[in-house]
Amino acid sequence: MDHSSSYGLWSLVILNSAIFIFFAFSFTKPKTTTDWRSFGVFSAFIVALFTEMYGVPLTIYFLSGWLQSQFPDVDWFAHDSGHLLEMMFGWKANPHFGPFHILSMAFIGGGFWLLAAAWNVLYRAQKTGTLATSGPYARMRHPQYVAFVLIMFGFLLQWPTILTLAMFPILLVVYWRLSITEEHQAEKDFGDTFTRYAEHTPRFVPNLTGA
Repeated sequence: MDHSSSYGLWSLVILNSAIFIFFAFSFTKPKTTTDWRSFGVFSAFIVALFTEMYGVPLTIYFLSGWLQSQFPDVDWFAHDSGHLLEMMFGWKANPHFGPFHILSMAFIGGGFWLLAAAWNVLYRAQKTGTLATSGPYARMRHPQYVAFVLIMFGFLLQWPTILTLAMFPILLVVYWRLSITEEHQAEKDFGDTFTRYAEHTPRFVPNLTGA
């Protein structure tokens, strides 16, 4: 069956990449070198994702022999088959309504919500020259990085690819290193205020007790 119209849609690659990158930019408004690095690695992930989703399905090509032998009833070059988890777990209906896709939307939506909530607090703190400690920052020290990870994990549930799966742990390390750099700078800028804040506020895993 000819599925040439399912891919090679570079206008959709550009459009979807631009939309999600713009959303992330509008919520973070990077200013410092660290901000731009964080935003840059997220943007690279998004471009890699949509390149395979609408441009060239490299993962499907690479795994086509194994996929066809293990799941012979699936037309792997149909566009919806890019929802690998839905296909592999035997979801027979529209994959956009499958459990992994729905869960992915929850992660992506939650990530963008957290990104927006964190930026509002950080923006006010930057304007007043104070340490951000309210809102999401009252629960964890780096909610913006957590938000980026939630969004990327959501996309992995929806449309996993070899490249984005390989990028994901690398990006986790990048965000961890950026968080350390930010904390060193915050310690220089705010001294004991940051030290006391860090003592009772986790870096990434939110403190849900409020203690």
